[in-house]
Amino acid sequence: MIMLLKKIKILLFVTIIISCSKEKNTPNDTSSSIVWDGPVIYFEKEDEADFLDKINQDSISKNVKITRGNDGGQIFNIAKENRSDKYKSPIGTEWAIGTLDQIDSLIFESFRIAVKPQYVVGKKLIMHLIEDDIYLSVEFKSWSKGKKGGFSYNRSSP
Repeated sequence: MIMLLKKIKILLFVTIIISCSKEKNTPNDTSSSIVWDGPVIYFEKEDEADFLDKINQDSISKNVKITRGNDGGQIFNIAKENRSDKYKSPIGTEWAIGTLDQIDSLIFESFRIAVKPQYVVGKKLIMHLIEDDIYLSVEFKSWSKGKKGGFSYNRSSP
């Protein structure tokens, strides 16, 4: 009888843990999110341009300003970080390969996990601004190799 009670307690504990956990990499409910599907905006940071200059930062929202340093790294959010972190940048965003009409079924991850930056040109992506809960489409048009820091993309607007 005691063994049966122990097994029931363990089974109950495991059931509670599983039911309270959100499985990683499951699509989110985006029904209350903001989706930007307005006119396309082109942004470009030229090779070796000063990433501290606001003209070289795509100010998407007060919480997300995308730029790229001239050290060969990836894009980052200068509103939240001073330089790129290979595995976390751009902080405050998550990304998926796909289109806006697919957002409910997409899996969002960090930029580097979602795509390999050197192969990002031409891919249709969705960027989620986490704090603002905004989804927008992004398609990179260029990505400079070496330590030049240039990149460009088209993105949707409100």
